[in-house]
Amino acid sequence: MVTALRRRVQLFVTCLIDQFHPDTGMAVVKVLNRLGVEIEVPADQTCCGQPAFNGGFADAARDMARKTIDVLSVSDAPVVVPSGSCGDMIIHQYTRLLEDDPAYGPKAAALAARTFEFSQFLVDELGVRDVGASARGAVTYHACCHGLRGLGVREQPLDLLAGVRGVEQRPLPECETCCGFGGLFSVKLPEISSAMLARKLENIESTGADTIVVTDVSCAMHMNGGLRRRKSRARVVHLADVLASTAAGGDTPAPHA
Repeated sequence: MVTALRRRVQLFVTCLIDQFHPDTGMAVVKVLNRLGVEIEVPADQTCCGQPAFNGGFADAARDMARKTIDVLSVSDAPVVVPSGSCGDMIIHQYTRLLEDDPAYGPKAAALAARTFEFSQFLVDELGVRDVGASARGAVTYHACCHGLRGLGVREQPLDLLAGVRGVEQRPLPECETCCGFGGLFSVKLPEISSAMLARKLENIESTGADTIVVTDVSCAMHMNGGLRRRKSRARVVHLADVLASTAAGGDTPAPHA
């Protein structure tokens, strides 16, 4: 395992991890601490504003963006986000929302420049691909849309999975095709969302993998709901949950509900 130089970062936890999967947040902390990274978790952080932004409520999204910028600008430490979705909102959408704001436009750009999705930070910033993880079983990887298309997260999760001892990686057909969640998309267009999910689950089951790894718990929740209804033995977990495992020959982590 390559040990990173000691650094300090801020963790932007995200709403879904905070409210539904705090274990994933702790897994992120565990991995970063193992690499010698000190972590600040700003107590006043809240939603990044993406649901409001996607729903067309630009003024509300701007207010939430300003709040997040204030919270994450108390420190100048880099910001790590275990979600391509929220990461894309902070890195790309804040600057667009606030481009005409003389005070917050420059602040948004400065925050964007030091904000990183979790796997990007490990691989691209720290230069780490082996975090000392061990698990077992067959795993496959689904590329979540915002991370892939918004942030260019493509090889980093696969590189990190390659460093996990004891697992067998299996390719997922159409691994870069949306699972159908898409936040408000799945609410507004449930029939299309369900059809996309069904195709994704068929591809997952064709791999015979025990575990599907993702970089957003939102996609994990969506896919696990479908797998449960199919009574499938496959399960979906966040990349951080796999990377946090160190028990030799241990099972991969529990799935997201």
